[in-house]
Amino acid sequence: MDEPDELNITNAVIDRLRATADPRLHEVMTSAVRHLHDFVREVRPTFDEWLTAIRFLTRVGQISDEARHEFILLSDIFGVSMLVDAINHPPSPDVTDTTVLGPFYTEQPPEHAQDADIAHGAPGEPLRVDVEIKSEDGKVLPDALVDVWQSDSEGFYDVQRPELIGPRLRARFRSDQNGHVRFRSIMPTAYPIPHDGPVGELLKLTGRHPWRPAHLHFLVAAPKHETLVTHLFVRGDKYLESDAVFGVKKSLIQSFADQCDDKETRCLRYTFRLRQALRKGV
Repeated sequence: MDEPDELNITNAVIDRLRATADPRLHEVMTSAVRHLHDFVREVRPTFDEWLTAIRFLTRVGQISDEARHEFILLSDIFGVSMLVDAINHPPSPDVTDTTVLGPFYTEQPPEHAQDADIAHGAPGEPLRVDVEIKSEDGKVLPDALVDVWQSDSEGFYDVQRPELIGPRLRARFRSDQNGHVRFRSIMPTAYPIPHDGPVGELLKLTGRHPWRPAHLHFLVAAPKHETLVTHLFVRGDKYLESDAVFGVKKSLIQSFADQCDDKETRCLRYTFRLRQALRKGV
């Protein structure tokens, strides 16, 4: 066996991966080793720099829990989350564009009836939402599951507020026979991603802000269709061009009308189009 040096250590590590039973795992791990070793050879870190990076990743893990996903934030600010999204969801004029899930989604949100108020008393400018769920061929999709979640008027999600007893500004609906989901809420506001931890420190060190433009989150699932994860952004928000997680797509920027049925309520109407799932064997 050759003595390890910066030229042969890469091949030595890859050679140890030969017994990996899963072909895809072997492919991924081999590529990861090559790229990581090439990166280290390129930047040539000192031991202190290497230790700083290890401590940073350790802190990212230590601060993460069920309510805070610091590794997702790290992926988001590096643009990796959106890159994975772009690879897996190529754009099409017939389907709604996707974007990042974000760190504040929770599974199995409470299911509500049509026209429910999901704000549960949260202060803010009243908003009425009426969205339609269709397939890419224009077919209406009844009984689709639609999860919605958003920040409050101060820029916080319910999971960031330990004083709350239950979910707020978060709900699940089923589209009616005409494919519609209607609910009441408040206008979303721009907000900073959590920046009181290691990811926030990294943003500060690199001269970046932590802000996201105002938006509503949607996750839409229907049988025989790909699940859609997306946002609808408020037109005119000052952070649309500098979203901290690179999640804005022009097609998702929408006008939240000044008036709905009354002068004090904003209105959002939108049609989601879901991509049909490919049949196995096709």
